[in-house]
Amino acid sequence: MAEEESIREELKATEQKAIEKLKELKAQVSEDEQTPVGALTLRKILGGDILSAVPVRRQVWLILLIVLFMVVYVAIRYQCQQDMIKISQLETELKDAKYRALSSSSTLTERCRESQVLEVLRQNQDSVLHASDQPPYIINIPESGLFSGDDE
Repeated sequence: MAEEESIREELKATEQKAIEKLKELKAQVSEDEQTPVGALTLRKILGGDILSAVPVRRQVWLILLIVLFMVVYVAIRYQCQQDMIKISQLETELKDAKYRALSSSSTLTERCRESQVLEVLRQNQDSVLHASDQPPYIINIPESGLFSGDDE
């Protein structure tokens, strides 16, 4: 029995030592450690050690949200610039089309003038068409009559 008690005591002592060592290890590896501001060096910042600090880890969702907003902002700005370029191209095409339409309209107007038509008729000797020597007739239609709409 004395042997069993001594073994139990040894086990308790070993357990106590193991628990103490675990507590020491837990204290050393604790994530709740706060590094003093003076211990912040350029090497730690560039090495990325600052990212494991508690204040940064607490704000990780805020940082991710800000990054998401920045990505959306850049994407929207890029799309807006592309739309502005497209609008500028379409405006240039519209101006060109207006100028072509104006040119075509003036050419058509020039070709439809009576003097131009008569000139073309003179050049085509085989044409049956010719200019009339008589002035046009004026036909007077009385106000009442066949076309007045009165059924008498």
